[in-house]
Amino acid sequence: MNAVSGLARLEAEIVACRRCPRLVAWREQVAREKRASFADEEYWGRPVPGFGDPAARVLVLGLAPAAHGGNRTGRVFTGDRSGDWLFAAMHRAGLATQPTSVHRDDGLELRGAWVAAAVRCAPPANKPTPEERDTCLPWTVAELDHLADLRVVVCLGAFAWDAALRLRAALGHPRPRPRPSFGHEAVFDDGAWLALLGCFHPSQQNTFTGRLTEPMLDSVFRRARELAGVG
Repeated sequence: MNAVSGLARLEAEIVACRRCPRLVAWREQVAREKRASFADEEYWGRPVPGFGDPAARVLVLGLAPAAHGGNRTGRVFTGDRSGDWLFAAMHRAGLATQPTSVHRDDGLELRGAWVAAAVRCAPPANKPTPEERDTCLPWTVAELDHLADLRVVVCLGAFAWDAALRLRAALGHPRPRPRPSFGHEAVFDDGAWLALLGCFHPSQQNTFTGRLTEPMLDSVFRRARELAGVG
């Protein structure tokens, strides 16, 4: 219960964050102007907190909310094509109660997993600056303070892999030398912190071109369960 209440307090703080002027301006502009297909919807237009199981052993770390996905729905990877792929795979792996995620109150629950983004606001062109990345890092540090059972981070893309290494350093763990390289199904686990598991991001650029397939994504989550000690 302490983790649940702590995460709830942290969520309220994250949602109120206005530390990055460029991101604040962009997320609010998108929420005002909207995409034509969502013209009748009220956009979230704020930072998007992580969500999932407080007893999670698997952390799924993405880049940032999509302008018309998480920035619209208020839940990361919810209401966009990347989320369609991600949650379908997590459902097949037994980490999500349903294969789709349409809005915050659609009944989706995660089992043994937590999903978050390295940057909590939708960035222009989906490209946060290094300063914005570093400004957002303390929110993930604080989130992990309440997720004591984590064992592995599934890093969706090179940006998330880099963010996980920075997160590790921010928590006081030694910087690995040489620096581990990102790759699909790459694993870094030196026993000093959580294991890192690389995965191509389920973006349309990767899924439409076949760079990332459903069997490849399923393989990542099987490996994640192994590394997390989930039977």
